[in-house]
Amino acid sequence: MVTLVLPTPGPVRGGNGVRGGTPAVRRRRRRSNDKVRVGDADRRAAWPLAVVSARSGDPRPHRRARASTRTESRAGPGSLPAPPGPAPSYGGMLGLPTFDVAIPCYRYGTMLPTAVRSVLDQESVEVRIRIIDDASGDGSADVARELAAADPRVEVVEHPVNKGHIATFTEGVIDFPTGDYTLLMSADDALTPGALRRAADLFRERPDVVLVYGNAIYWDDGEPMPTARTGPARHIVYDGRDWLRRRFAVGANCAASPAVITRTETQQKAGGYDAACLHTSDFEMWMRLSLYGSVGFLADVDQAYCRGHGENMSVEAEERNGGVGDLRMRLLACTVLLDKAGVMLPDADKLDRTVRRRLAADALLRVSRSYDKGARDEDANRQLVEFAREAVDDLASLPEWHALKLRERLGPRVSHAVSPLVITAAGRRVRQIWRDRRLDRAGV
Repeated sequence: MVTLVLPTPGPVRGGNGVRGGTPAVRRRRRRSNDKVRVGDADRRAAWPLAVVSARSGDPRPHRRARASTRTESRAGPGSLPAPPGPAPSYGGMLGLPTFDVAIPCYRYGTMLPTAVRSVLDQESVEVRIRIIDDASGDGSADVARELAAADPRVEVVEHPVNKGHIATFTEGVIDFPTGDYTLLMSADDALTPGALRRAADLFRERPDVVLVYGNAIYWDDGEPMPTARTGPARHIVYDGRDWLRRRFAVGANCAASPAVITRTETQQKAGGYDAACLHTSDFEMWMRLSLYGSVGFLADVDQAYCRGHGENMSVEAEERNGGVGDLRMRLLACTVLLDKAGVMLPDADKLDRTVRRRLAADALLRVSRSYDKGARDEDANRQLVEFAREAVDDLASLPEWHALKLRERLGPRVSHAVSPLVITAAGRRVRQIWRDRRLDRAGV
């Protein structure tokens, strides 16, 4: 039996930069962002994109590449281009875009007020919040009820027994939303000022966009919340299929859950989260949604805060045994998506081979790095190589395989002493800096 706690009448309160986290932390958290703490039920249980320049006021003729997959425009107060066709009719009583925000909570009660306040303070939008307490049993539900009693836009659902985060996610995005747009965010995250209106502006500009995301700021719990970039956003729109192919080429997630907003209509068509993808269900969901339309990215701004703290179960899963579990879950998300897409992706075989080779190469590279750093973990290395063999049949076709074989011939002491990666390590750092900048500026 589910208990629905409706808020008591109360005052309606409205809302009136430094980027946190190390690059390594940002990369780790981007790979998988299912950050809601795992409850008892869960314990049981590069690819180039062609570009079309569409900057407002650009006098140059637009140059079309092989296949136009990306468009850009600058949006801000007073500069939003007229939407194609009639303006959308929003469902809000005030004629504003409406957002339904689901906040699953499992023993995150101390962090819940920050998350809720960040949503209620959003300007120029109408919001509803449903907090779903997954049988926390630690007082988190009490905090949720207090928040609901203080603002009529907040309601609470309490699970009498723990259902696990996947079922709770699905409940949040399927059973609850009736507004224009849907957002699922963990109780330990928060939105930046103006995040929802920025997303609504892109949705309004491009009716073909079904999913909008942006950058997230990562900061450690206990540290001051960093200043967010909230100025005019640059709109970048990718063809959904080409955005999806990029994800297979990289083999990793590029969007943190609190920074992703979907059209409610499309979310209902796509369905709920997949229980098979325990720690990468968000990754699979974003790819699935991209099958239904274009994907928008809000550049030059920050959309959400992601909090790093000791209760984060996904981070532990990603780092254990050299991260082999994370590689397996990322591959699983991609294969699950291919099974669901069926005829919607005629190049499914090619995509499958692409992501398998990418993740196998990542696994072998991690083993090579352990030689170079003089910090080998024999068991972790064995599991990483086993994963690579399972992912691809022809390991010898991967450059990373031959690089690993060289280190094995040299031995761990010589490899560490002579550092055969002195040049390649510097190259890797340069490539990683470029990738981080690309993620920040283009979202892919």
